[in-house]
Amino acid sequence: MVSLVSPRVSAPEAPAPAPRRRGSIARGRRRLGIAYAAPMAVLVAVFFVIPLGLMLWMSVSHWPLVGASYPNGVKNYDALSDPLFLRAVWFTLKYTLVTTVVLSLVAFGLALLVQHDRRGTGFARTVFFLPSAVGLASTSLLFYGLFNTDSSALNHLVDFLGFGRADWLGSGGSALGSTVGMITWRFAGFSMLILMTGLQGIDPALYEAARIDGANRWQILWRVTLPQLRPTLALAMVLSLTGSLLAFDQFFILTGGRHDTATVVIDIYREAFLSQDLGRAAAVSVATLAVLIVLNVAQLRLIRREGK
Repeated sequence: MVSLVSPRVSAPEAPAPAPRRRGSIARGRRRLGIAYAAPMAVLVAVFFVIPLGLMLWMSVSHWPLVGASYPNGVKNYDALSDPLFLRAVWFTLKYTLVTTVVLSLVAFGLALLVQHDRRGTGFARTVFFLPSAVGLASTSLLFYGLFNTDSSALNHLVDFLGFGRADWLGSGGSALGSTVGMITWRFAGFSMLILMTGLQGIDPALYEAARIDGANRWQILWRVTLPQLRPTLALAMVLSLTGSLLAFDQFFILTGGRHDTATVVIDIYREAFLSQDLGRAAAVSVATLAVLIVLNVAQLRLIRREGK
């Protein structure tokens, strides 16, 4: 007996894309990605890779500011044992340590002060952050007028308070303290913003649990706030350390870069433009770059470990 019901015919499956077509799509995407990345790659090559290679070549060459150059091996690296350079290294390390500690403490205090949204907090945040909008060279010129002029408002203030007019930029110690104060005024608001972001990212349940356990404010600060804020603090310290080790503008403008306030970058400037020896300046620059790379890699690893 023949069945009158016709068998169900399934719809034909769509043909899979040909391998050649998939390959062409992948190549098109790859070319598009290269096209997007090419302008930035050119900028990086022109403004970083090529100058870095030139600096490495200059560091192993006798390269006067004016005149012919020729390779001379590692002779330029004798600049690393020069007494003036060693003095600049010591002053830079001292300045970096003092600036990082003072700036971190001030910024952390400001961040604790304005972390919660209360009346007047927005105005206070704006006031604290405003100095960050002023350029470092402009800030240095402003404070040069405050420190180095007998008729300045700062000298009139200390004279009125009975302390007598101080020589703010006279010796290396007073110039160091004055410069640290200026840098703290300039960058405290920016570091405050970073730390305030970290404070606002801490889970409020941790504070509530600590209060239930009977912890007071200092115990909450040491056992909850600071441990949770370590990655943010490490980031702020990376920026502070890098900026301090590369200090130039503030000391060049405030003190003229004299020997007792010379930093490593001022020593590079002195080798290049006063001694007119670009080779020795490049050698010091290579050594400084190596130190910065080591410090930043170590601190970034610390940030990642604390983040995990």
